[in-house]
Amino acid sequence: MVSECCPEPTVPAVNPSIDVSVPNSARIWNYWLGGSDNYEVDRIVGDQIARGYPQVFKVARYARAFLGRAVTFLAGEVGIRQFLDIGSGLPAADNVHEVARRVAADCRVVYVDSDPMVLAHVRARLLDPADPLLHGVEADIARPETVLSMASEYLDLGRPVAVVLSNVLGHLPTLEQASWVVRRLMAPLPAGSHLVVADSTNVIDGAATTKAIALWNETASATYQLRSPAEIARLFDGLELLEPGIVSCPHWRPQILTPDPVDEFCGVGRKN
Repeated sequence: MVSECCPEPTVPAVNPSIDVSVPNSARIWNYWLGGSDNYEVDRIVGDQIARGYPQVFKVARYARAFLGRAVTFLAGEVGIRQFLDIGSGLPAADNVHEVARRVAADCRVVYVDSDPMVLAHVRARLLDPADPLLHGVEADIARPETVLSMASEYLDLGRPVAVVLSNVLGHLPTLEQASWVVRRLMAPLPAGSHLVVADSTNVIDGAATTKAIALWNETASATYQLRSPAEIARLFDGLELLEPGIVSCPHWRPQILTPDPVDEFCGVGRKN
């Protein structure tokens, strides 16, 4: 079950190369997840948004819980052994490789992010030089061919891959660009590859969500575009959208109970 409250974070040591006077999108999201890789400037913005939209803590954590269920399903029932997590963000509980390896120890995972600060944390917190199945690369989702080229150094793109795009496509300015990126990422991959997407909407809380995103876009380092569930569904064009389709994150194959929906919708698709 996802907690509504956010535990008091442990304050990380300040890296002199990081400008802690400017809020960072990845660190704000990390704060909402209850992580420790954030600073006062990030928590101020995170709390400012949460005052007008307290559901934001649920949104972040239900999105994370969905990711865990999707990865467990793909590594287990489907048998996927390669995961490409693009726009992975800062490390938090239940990172993709941790979830996948609870099912199969030989799962190979590549984390991709365009923020050097994020990659520094990924390499320090998640990667083990002695682990040949776990890697991190710096690349921009807006350049999908570059992402795949760099990932191909560590993944066999001739075998099925699960592409994870969790709260990253909303950072692309238009639905057309987001759809183009997805097509370019999935086109070279073989049948049996899967796409995992989660992104924010405003169909549940309406104006409150819209105002929260407007504040985010005024203060955070990467702007975000809300998309409707129908628009999120378009990202799966050409793929088989698996049951239960595009739904609010807590409603995607819930394990025990079905909480109220939140403005975070998701889906998993298969390339046939």
